Amino acid sequence: MCGIIGCAGRGGATLDTLVHGLSKLEYRGYDSAGVALSGSEVRVEKRAGELDALRAALDDADEDLTGSVGVGHTRWSTHGPPTDENAHPHRDCTGEVAVVHNGIIENYQELRDRLTDAGHEFESDTDTEVVPHLIEERLMAGDDPETAIRAAVDQLDGSYAIAVVVAGVDRVFAARNDSPLVLGIADDAHFLASDVPAFREFTDRVVYLEDGEFAVIDADGWRVTDGAGALVDKRVHAVDWDPEETGKSGYEHYMLKEIHEQPRALRQCLRGRVNEMEGRVSLDVDFDPERVQFVACGTSYHAALCGAHLLQRSGIPAQAFLASEYATSPPPIGEDLVVGVTQSGETADTLSALREARRRGARTLAVTNVVGSTVSRECDQTLYVRAGPEIGVAATKTFAAQVVALTMLALTTDGEQRDAIAALRDLPGNVQAVLDSSTAREVAEEYVDSEAFFFIGRGLCYPVALEGALKFKEITYEHAEGFAAGELKHGPLALVTEDTPVFAVVTGDGELARKTIGNVKEVEARDAPVIAVTDGQSDVERYADHVLRIPTSEPRTAAVLANVQLQLVAYHTAAMLGRSIDKPRNLAKSVTVE
Repeated sequence: MCGIIGCAGRGGATLDTLVHGLSKLEYRGYDSAGVALSGSEVRVEKRAGELDALRAALDDADEDLTGSVGVGHTRWSTHGPPTDENAHPHRDCTGEVAVVHNGIIENYQELRDRLTDAGHEFESDTDTEVVPHLIEERLMAGDDPETAIRAAVDQLDGSYAIAVVVAGVDRVFAARNDSPLVLGIADDAHFLASDVPAFREFTDRVVYLEDGEFAVIDADGWRVTDGAGALVDKRVHAVDWDPEETGKSGYEHYMLKEIHEQPRALRQCLRGRVNEMEGRVSLDVDFDPERVQFVACGTSYHAALCGAHLLQRSGIPAQAFLASEYATSPPPIGEDLVVGVTQSGETADTLSALREARRRGARTLAVTNVVGSTVSRECDQTLYVRAGPEIGVAATKTFAAQVVALTMLALTTDGEQRDAIAALRDLPGNVQAVLDSSTAREVAEEYVDSEAFFFIGRGLCYPVALEGALKFKEITYEHAEGFAAGELKHGPLALVTEDTPVFAVVTGDGELARKTIGNVKEVEARDAPVIAVTDGQSDVERYADHVLRIPTSEPRTAAVLANVQLQLVAYHTAAMLGRSIDKPRNLAKSVTVE
């Protein structure tokens, strides 16, 4: 969480470049924001609140901030509340060192106590503030800036991405451990950031830092060294997406734009991977496991549940685990393949789970959206979902692409492919049909003032119900829960009233549909309004107050179509409630702390 931007070589445009970068990173944190520019002195401006608060402070400043190099930060609070004092950058006692930091410094209290005893004064509640004081100590002892920063970093335990500027030094220094950092390489300037969108407008050439590496950028060049100071030969990658993809394209919110981008995202995910003429799927991974364990968090966990269901259907034992639980108490792994599903490729809990699996000798496969991400570099193999950049905190198009990628993965082990491949071919067009005809806005208007919202389903529709509830609670802040439909009578039915609408996901006309209809009758008997998300193959509509229709499709793709309807319900409800849809309170896009 949190976003870092740094630049060198932009001259008088340094401040504008930093603020622009922060605007592209605000999805990573928006409790506060700040910048530091370094020339003959280090000058800092920072404010609690969203980026507009910092912009206003910069506009009202008595004099312009100038400097040859600079760093900026947008924060998601971990240590200390969102206040001006706790906003980054943080400085030392002399005011000549400024630091921005992502992650958690686990031994900060021990360091802070020692520094306080040595006479250092602290102005914030953050763990980050120990870093500039550690650097100050080494500078006062006669170290040059790079040596001082290395010595400070060597004292830190925990996860961090750190960027530093020092007065009178026209370079930006950076170090990484368990938190992402990427360099941007342009002809006349150099950048560093938590994520590529921060500088994509200026260059498409990037260098990904690994744990333990140290980077220095200035106007003339860049270099990366290891912990011992030896130069590291780094590959320069080309980013294959356009900076326009990170704009809103006329939509009111990124989330709505990304919901409507799903047909294109799915076409990208499928392109070159399905051969309808031959009736087979071809992926650039070696996938022939005896058993599979999935590890994931949040929305990606719901996609992993779909993946486990699909593999079980193909005859392969598979389970999905919450990565945060798996990392601390993993089940027996044996010869299992462990698959990590993570949109960003930087999710701390998922990375920890995969590292534990590798420590125990497991083979690992990453399913991710971000080329060059940590998970793609650490796992044995990677399957990219190709959804394109996703800015909205609430994942939408990446969930659809994850489910489709996992569907293809399962199909590589299943001889019965032709019906599923035909359904995958039709899926982007069917998603577009849902987007064009959805009545989700009318449903949202009807039930926006309800006291709680329940989502139920069976089979593949169960993780869709969980995802529908998660999306709803993330952006509406209303109480929403997802249940396996058969579990209603084992407890949750006690919560059902006439003011708790129930969204029932019912596809097909088989046994699962019939049993779910039985559960619908149970809530109907308690006077709860029922909204059926259905393809019309069953008779669930007879018992529903409202119907959200999806095209008839093969069961493996019907779940994706149903999910689109629930995304739209969540979006329109949140809009009617006036919520901050792209930046929901207390949440951030890339969760890089455990």
